[in-house]
Amino acid sequence: LGEAKNLPTYPGPNKMRDCYCTVNLDQEEVFRTKIVEKSLCPFYGEDFYCEIPRTFRHLSFYIFDRDVFRRDSIIGKVAIQKEDLQKYHNRDTWFQLQHVDADSEVQGKVHLELRLSEVITDTGVVCHKLATRVLECQGLPIVNGQCDPYATVTLAGPSRQVLHSQESEAKKTKVKKKTNNPHFDEVFYFEVTRPSSYNKKSHFDIEDVDEVDKMEIRVDLWNASNLKFGDEFLGELRLPLKFLRQSSSYEAWYFLQPRDNGNKSLKPDDLGSLRLNVVYTEDHVFSSDYYSPLRDVLLKSADVEPVSASAAHILGEVCREKQEAAIPLVRLFLHYGRIVPFISAIANAEVKRTQDPNTIFRGNSLTSKCIDETMKLAGMHYLQVTLKPIIDEICQVHKPCEIDPVKLKDGENLENNRENLRQYVDRIFTVITKSGVSCPTVMCDIFFSLRESAAKRFQGDLDVRYTAVSSFIFLRFFAPAILSPNLFQLTPHHPDPQTSRTLTLISKTIQTLGSLSKSKSANFKESYMATFYDYFNEQKYADAVKNFLDLISSSGRRDHKSIEQPILLKEGFMIKRAQGRKRFGMKNFKKRWFRLTNHEFTYQKSKGDHPLCSIPIENILAVERLEEESFKMKNMFQVIQPERRVLYIQANNCVEAKDWIDILTKVSQCNKKRLTVYHPSAYLNGHWLCCKATADNTPGCTPCTGGLPANIQLDIDGDRETERIYSLFNLYMPKLEKMQEACGSKSVYDGPEEEEYSTFVIDDPKETYKTLRLIIEGVGTLEQEHAQYKRDKFKKTKYGSQEHPIGDKSFQTYIRQQSEISAHSI
Repeated sequence: LGEAKNLPTYPGPNKMRDCYCTVNLDQEEVFRTKIVEKSLCPFYGEDFYCEIPRTFRHLSFYIFDRDVFRRDSIIGKVAIQKEDLQKYHNRDTWFQLQHVDADSEVQGKVHLELRLSEVITDTGVVCHKLATRVLECQGLPIVNGQCDPYATVTLAGPSRQVLHSQESEAKKTKVKKKTNNPHFDEVFYFEVTRPSSYNKKSHFDIEDVDEVDKMEIRVDLWNASNLKFGDEFLGELRLPLKFLRQSSSYEAWYFLQPRDNGNKSLKPDDLGSLRLNVVYTEDHVFSSDYYSPLRDVLLKSADVEPVSASAAHILGEVCREKQEAAIPLVRLFLHYGRIVPFISAIANAEVKRTQDPNTIFRGNSLTSKCIDETMKLAGMHYLQVTLKPIIDEICQVHKPCEIDPVKLKDGENLENNRENLRQYVDRIFTVITKSGVSCPTVMCDIFFSLRESAAKRFQGDLDVRYTAVSSFIFLRFFAPAILSPNLFQLTPHHPDPQTSRTLTLISKTIQTLGSLSKSKSANFKESYMATFYDYFNEQKYADAVKNFLDLISSSGRRDHKSIEQPILLKEGFMIKRAQGRKRFGMKNFKKRWFRLTNHEFTYQKSKGDHPLCSIPIENILAVERLEEESFKMKNMFQVIQPERRVLYIQANNCVEAKDWIDILTKVSQCNKKRLTVYHPSAYLNGHWLCCKATADNTPGCTPCTGGLPANIQLDIDGDRETERIYSLFNLYMPKLEKMQEACGSKSVYDGPEEEEYSTFVIDDPKETYKTLRLIIEGVGTLEQEHAQYKRDKFKKTKYGSQEHPIGDKSFQTYIRQQSEISAHSI
């Protein structure tokens, strides 16, 4: 989320607004930026990443203006259809803000059945009756936090006038309370043609059946509002009756549409614009056995001699950005426990190519990107334990730390600021250098192999064993995390300008302290930094860094379970239902602050209070979703404990719910007494809603979902990563073929390289060629499987089914593409 520009002025004297921006799946908010005060061009600069846990039609961004006394008002929104996300993939784009009104907020689908039948009256005259059955709706919009929907059904005549007779006034379903997925299942009858003997002027006559073709049935959905403004429009559907000529009954799902008069006549005001960069990936993952050939070639990478002939190294060579290759490779190797041998192999090869010990691991090579990625995945908790408390304090206390005399604010004292900054640097330095025992094993194993490779290659340089490790742990792990704590999940939003400046100064100093270079003060362009650094020019700082680096890169480290402090894994407000610990207490819902560490799951009234309830991790026997029917509340889940005690919790949105369920499942995965079955609904009014059993201690009626063990290895879906790698190989196929040619030309001709081949690292043309052949074969096979799957799915897919309602744009484009590819008839 970049920035907004030219928002409309506030109609008050100062004209400015306090705005924030939200990210929504359809209309469900999943993320909110911080508020930028007093600006019509707010800069957000925030990143948000999430796995999408459900289907959606639009990714939407709303800009709100905070109002102290009333509800925050919406200024406008940007809604990108799911099909269009690829158009903007990974490109900075300015979007015009659009108006938000009932029509622009329409979403959801409706399930209808229509039946046209001929009826013979007593007098022997034939007339036509239409039965309209409104079955159910799904995913209706939620208006101001509530949805009490009902539907109206009308029959409209040829010139769009509504037929005026007692038969065809708007019929109305019952109102369904508190649900945006209402089940109506109500049938309404309309007389379409009447016997002509009825010729009274008040009745609408249709002599000719052709007139039926010009009529349409209209279904409108409304939210029954208890406000005096009347009910809110949720969407409509208009169907001409002429399609009932082929078959007399028709049943299908439809997407709801905005009203067709929609405010087209109004000229759109300029509401300003919003700059976004959206990266959306969608992987279609087969079951594991499909990936065996490609996966085996990839996992052997660490053992291939030379490593530059391995499949993983080749992926790094053909991708445009090394980062693209590093992300799925690291995850795949972590999942299969092969990350240390793989990184050791590519790092060793890189060290051999390095000429100068001072430039070791300084480039953006595949090695450094893979180590960055591994540290990010494996080192998350480590950062939380070491840096989070002090970063939180810096963000909250706002001590002035500016030491550039030019940038000093009025009334600030340079000496005081230096002292403030020195204390912060000292504390962070101490926390880091004392944290060696908490450094994750996988990182230590990698550092051990880096240290060995570097020391062996540059035997004359005694410091290289340290710089090889510090160039990662300080330069590429701690320093960036201090500089941008929001990118490492240390803070929810990026810090305000003053805090940001403080963190920049701390990060620079820590980076220099960690780099162990000889003449420290010469490292700084700015004289004020050099002066400040003199504080730290004592031997004790260098010794502390060396001791720390020795500890995290020595093999055979101590057992760290014994000295483990609780690690905070996740915290935040959610709503819980009383567990009924008091026999006659009310079982109502309350908002509580939840905290999960690797020791216990607790909740308290608000952050920092004494816990009201604590559940040890070993007492979490299952964590599962709870069906919406139980309490008519969305995004609910349950934490099941011994003696069948259940804690029911509602998260704020679908992304949060998934995150909590995943992490709770992960930490409790290894519990001895984990349940194998559970009840997907609650026990209310003397029975389980799911299986209707009456005893509250009846064992569950549904198998528990298989979670993942708590270690990082299995937090990853290996097949999905292999599919990702397949997509990359497929995308860069021309480069793979070019590389094959390069191998051919190299093994035959040993002279100076041809220009177009010199971009590839090829140490052993024969081995590289062999691997390339296996990759191209594996990719080809998978490509055929995908094509076959698409063809089969295409044959089976029905337009108007629940998955592809009528009005589904993505499906229409899909049909077009498929009919171009194949001559299937639909």
